[in-house]
Amino acid sequence: QVQLVESGGGLVQAGGSLRLSCAASGRTFSSYAMGWFRQAPGKEREFVAAISRSGASNRYADSVKGRFTISRENIKNTVYLQMNSLQPEDTAVYYCAAGTKWGPSLAVADFGSWGQGTQVTVSS
Repeated sequence: QVQLVESGGGLVQAGGSLRLSCAASGRTFSSYAMGWFRQAPGKEREFVAAISRSGASNRYADSVKGRFTISRENIKNTVYLQMNSLQPEDTAVYYCAAGTKWGPSLAVADFGSWGQGTQVTVSS
């Protein structure tokens, strides 16, 4: 398994931006598809974005398309989530995840390693 540590969360006003980072341990980072999920209080954890092992393909939830961008640097064992035009409904704990599955739709069960999460709060 790979160990993941997120950073970059914080408090931002609506319309603002944040960049989340997720650093992975180990030398097999490039063998994992990477994903970002979020969980708001009282809600289920939901898919946000994912990127393939090489970085050539990505997936986004409809709610973040056009506002969020996922990217990765395999040489740095790091995946990023650039979040623009943030809205109060984006407020949640954001989790980084690693998995071996890739396909047209991805869910929590497709990822086996998880970070501890980072809080993102968007004020109106």
